[in-house]
Amino acid sequence: MRKAKPKKRILLPDPKFHDVLVTRFVNNLMYDGKKSVAFNIFYDALELVSERVKDSEKTPLEIWKKALENITPQVEVKSRRVGGATFQVPMEVRTDRKVALSIKNMILYSRKRTGKGMSEKLASEIIAAYNEEGGAYKRKEDMHKMAEANKAFAHFRF
Repeated sequence: MRKAKPKKRILLPDPKFHDVLVTRFVNNLMYDGKKSVAFNIFYDALELVSERVKDSEKTPLEIWKKALENITPQVEVKSRRVGGATFQVPMEVRTDRKVALSIKNMILYSRKRTGKGMSEKLASEIIAAYNEEGGAYKRKEDMHKMAEANKAFAHFRF
């Protein structure tokens, strides 16, 4: 690399739960710099989660964190060119990338869902991920299957 790596920005914790992970999620959820709208969507989604999952003794924030944990991939495949052939090489995912992938997948599959508003769609995806189902969970499973299928090329790791 020609330039030095940019410094990591320090995120402030969110106002309601005082959690940096929530801020990170909201930053990915946000469109056009409308952070307050994104916070409202997230908090409304958590309220909907608490209404729908009444029997659970966990708080909505714990349910959301567990859902994120359920859709976090451990391995992924990366393309690697070796002598004219391209191999899909399975590699472990770095910790910061794991979080980024799980957040982005949850938001992506929430947006694809059918529903009235974004908070409703997000709540549905959170509950689905918590129960180990839904689009984001399927995406994680597919990544793991792909890595398992290409285990023979693991020695090409760089």
